Amino acid sequence: MQQVQLASRKNQGGKSKSESTCKGGFMSLKEDDIVMCTVKSIEGAIVFLYIEDNGEGSMPLSEVAAGRIRNLREYISPNKKIVCKILHIAHDGHIQLSLRRVTGKERESMQKLYKKEKNFLNMLKATCENPKASIAKIKESYSLEEFFDLARENPSLLSQFFPPEEVKKITKLLTEKKDKEKIVKREIILKTNSENGIEDIKHILSHASQLIEIRYLGSSRFSLISKAKDFKDANHSLLSVLGEIEKISKERHAHLEIKEK
Repeated sequence: MQQVQLASRKNQGGKSKSESTCKGGFMSLKEDDIVMCTVKSIEGAIVFLYIEDNGEGSMPLSEVAAGRIRNLREYISPNKKIVCKILHIAHDGHIQLSLRRVTGKERESMQKLYKKEKNFLNMLKATCENPKASIAKIKESYSLEEFFDLARENPSLLSQFFPPEEVKKITKLLTEKKDKEKIVKREIILKTNSENGIEDIKHILSHASQLIEIRYLGSSRFSLISKAKDFKDANHSLLSVLGEIEKISKERHAHLEIKEK
């Protein structure tokens, strides 16, 4: 089974795509892969990025957004996490990235994947003596997302990678999460007549997408999904996000309609 970690695979059979094999147990990256990055610094017209678990890369300011950028901090700032596409991998291994070429669907999928894998990593750190070694072993056969989903349905899979006492702890946490997770949903309509309408919508929802799940339903409709062990916590997170969306929508002169439950 091919290893995948925080990157969506494209052009798997292509021979013309450059490929970079990262050191330290990291996965191989290919052009057009979607990856989670953290902005390290902005120097002149170049943005330097850390690719999650896969080394470093850079991005010219022309690949931050299409057209004229009025406020660069709306898109990038030091330590901010952004979803990028790999444009080119040089022979020396240097990776060139793009923010503006990532579609909304690709961004949403990666953010969801990143959040899920981080939750699983935190679970392993709380239950295992040597989580890094276990994670490295898992990644030889599975992506963390795939392993997490399979282990929830079939806990016996854990025994291939963890000693018995750790299997019991992880199984208990997985069961509790599966049984007790509460979900709260609300639907909104968000639209704008601004010349930069798409970018405005992305900006309005960017903060929210890091806290809850957002799905585009079509025709300016979005579904907001908040999950937590307690219903009150899930509802509180959703209401907090709605308040922030409402505030930024007014600042951007966008139309927001929150549908009744």
